Amino acid sequence: MTVTNVEGFLATGVASGIKSNQELDLALITTEDRKPVSAAGVFTSNKMTAAPVLITRKHLEATGGAASTVVLNSGNANAATGNQGLIDAERMCELTAQGLGCESNEVLVCSTGWIGYPLPMEAVTYGIKNAIDSLDSTQGTTAAKAIMTTDTVPKNTFVESKGFSVGGISKGAAMLQPNMATMLSVLTTDAVIDPKEATRLLQKAVAVSFNCLTVDGAESTNDTVILLANGKSGVEDPNLLGESLIEACKDLAVQMADDAEGSTKTVFLRVTGAKDDNEAELAARSTANSQLIKCSWYGEDPYWGRIAAQIGASGIQFDPETISVSYGGQTVYARGKAQKVDSNTLGKHMSQRRLELHVDLGQGQGESDVVTTDLTHAYIDENMRTS
Repeated sequence: MTVTNVEGFLATGVASGIKSNQELDLALITTEDRKPVSAAGVFTSNKMTAAPVLITRKHLEATGGAASTVVLNSGNANAATGNQGLIDAERMCELTAQGLGCESNEVLVCSTGWIGYPLPMEAVTYGIKNAIDSLDSTQGTTAAKAIMTTDTVPKNTFVESKGFSVGGISKGAAMLQPNMATMLSVLTTDAVIDPKEATRLLQKAVAVSFNCLTVDGAESTNDTVILLANGKSGVEDPNLLGESLIEACKDLAVQMADDAEGSTKTVFLRVTGAKDDNEAELAARSTANSQLIKCSWYGEDPYWGRIAAQIGASGIQFDPETISVSYGGQTVYARGKAQKVDSNTLGKHMSQRRLELHVDLGQGQGESDVVTTDLTHAYIDENMRTS
């Protein structure tokens, strides 16, 4: 179940030749009638912003939050490409609009892949034409495959609510760190929502999902999440839509963590009892991004010492006598000392793909949740040569 399981949307993915291995590398998602609908976007905060992000922002501003189509490519980020990059991103929108019969500013554009290389526009032009010819209501997963880079599996989601639905695809396997992270995502819904409210709901959903995911502490130049809402269901319930968007985004974020480059563990880290939510988030992110702690997870070692030391150095309100650390519901450290545990049960939990880590600071009511991963040899192998 994916973006095209929502009534009124078509999608596809094709091999255009952007990638040298002839894998799928260009995707289209569009409204069935090619007419613009309510649209919203959330983007990277990286000041080294890629051309597609700048063009998509420009188009959303020009239309007041309306779009009919998203064109996406993988294999080339069109980032650090100067003015030519802007021309090429705009050209992708123009070519798509010409083929679909819509206005170019009603097309949004996303790219992901290598930074610093010009887009091979001959391949892009070929791919867009083929993609338009192959649009279908059954090809959402094909579109998800076409935006993959180091991902090993496509990422799809579908949430059925009361009278409407939300579908989504995403990609992302490394450089995962708020705000968002080497990731692209497109969400579709048949709920009724105006662009301003759609933007508010999307920002809220991203804040508690993609922005709560960190793999390596890096943030990309191209991060984009787009929502298209065609209103075909006739259902207008912003609160319920907001809940559905959060559910869809959280599902995609966890899929991204499960597929993070080289990872063997997905860690669901919850920090409670902080002085306030800000300090809880600082403690959670400090823990999640610690290389020493990540190595412990890779080694399936529930060593609490690194966690307590990392949080103690994070600058938040902290007392060694009030902090407790638990894995899989078993407390391994509390009241200033190690605790007796059931080694077999704890060992079984640490051997699983998904780990549950709870840290309570005993200082107040602040809390934060983060999803993260371990650090492995495979991650280093994947990233040690990229030029």
